[in-house]
Formats: sequence, C-alpha cells, structure tokens
Amino acid sequence: MPYNYEKFSAGEYDLGQFRGPENGTKAPDFDLTDPEGNPRRLLDFDGQFLVIEMGSITCPLFQSRRPGMARAVSRHPDTSFVVLYIREAHPGAAIAQHTDLTDKRARARAVRDEDGEGRTILVDGIDGEAHKAYGEFPNAVFIVNRNGCIVYRSDWNDQVATDRALTQLEAGKPATAISLFKPAFPPVAIHTLRRSGRGAGLDFLKSLPVLIWNNLILRNWRLLTGRPAKVSASATC
Repeated sequence: MPYNYEKFSAGEYDLGQFRGPENGTKAPDFDLTDPEGNPRRLLDFDGQFLVIEMGSITCPLFQSRRPGMARAVSRHPDTSFVVLYIREAHPGAAIAQHTDLTDKRARARAVRDEDGEGRTILVDGIDGEAHKAYGEFPNAVFIVNRNGCIVYRSDWNDQVATDRALTQLEAGKPATAISLFKPAFPPVAIHTLRRSGRGAGLDFLKSLPVLIWNNLILRNWRLLTGRPAKVSASATC
C-alpha cells in the first residue's frame, strides 16, 4: 500500500501491534526540515529530555492533544518538544494527501500559523522514513533522554500520561505512567474532519467500529492488565 494514502481506512494500520522502537533502545535519528525547508536533525535538542509527538493537521487526536501538550511545555521548561509532521491522517477534498514536500511543509506551517502550535515542528520526508521508523501510528509519542535512548513511548499519546511520565523522569525515576487511549474531543474531531473536506468524515465513520474495538477496548485492556517496562531515566543504549 502507498504510504500517502488518498482515503483513510483502519486497514492502513496494524492496530494490534505497534512496531515503534522499544523502551531502552536507541532512538532513530533523521535529517529533516523545518516548515520553511531549513535542514534539521530530529535528535538535535537542548533539553534534559526530548518529547517527539507524531501529528498532522487532519488528525483529530493530535488536534485534541495540543492544548494539554502546551500545558506540558510550560510545566517542563527543561524539556525539548518536537512535533514530527507526518502524512495526513484523514485526507479529504480540501486537505488531500501530500504529493510533494512543498505541500507537506505548507500543511506544517498551517498547524503553526493558523492553529497556533508553539512547539518546534519538523517535517518528515515525503515517503515517511522517520514516521515508519517510529512505528507509523498517527499520534504516537516518545521521550528520549540525553543519551539518545527511548525512556518512554506510547502508540497513542495521552497528554496527561505524557506529562506524568516527564515528571517521573525529571525526578530520576522510570516513567511508568499508563497512557490509555482516549478518543478525540467530539467538537475537535468534527471541526478537523470538516476542515479536511468531503470524504474525510465518511471514511472515518466507516472505520469507527474497528477503531473502537482495537483501541478503546482491546488495547486499553492489554495496557491495564500488563506491566509497563521500567527504564532508567538516565539509561544508556
């Protein structure tokens, strides 16, 4: 299947198995660009930790998490935050899937300039090399320490859990916060899908039963009954 799909369906993702890098392993680094096209490295950061969140302008989950992540930024001034701009989660007639980097960077600028995203935004390549290396889910989150090791990860970002994980890590403790899957806020989801344009909402509704079963039920049950991996905040890998 092409990386930049024209229409969303749950079949684009293996919802039963997240293949992102594990806790305690080296975080993949990539040559990326900012929204203006200036070269950047993903793991070139100044903070004690780096929080990487996957996102796109058409992702209701990402758009729902942004206010909570903004609060996390203010609460953790010694941590660096990056949004990795990936493919459009729910493309439609108004905001179609990317065909080139110029278009992808324009969408990243819209998140910054129109939506008011204050975190650093780095744009992945047109074929999603970095996104694929980090598991290819639309709103995953990773925390990386100064040694370049992943010390916390979640296939779906829960901004409350991410904030709690940072608090634990900054205290020198392993991050054991449980990141439950929480649906997007309905008003945000409706606005985001309408903004995407014709087709986006219908494609989402067709896959909704599969998304609820795999994420809200099975995934959360596995998380609540499992044991989170404990990785030292200062781990080397």
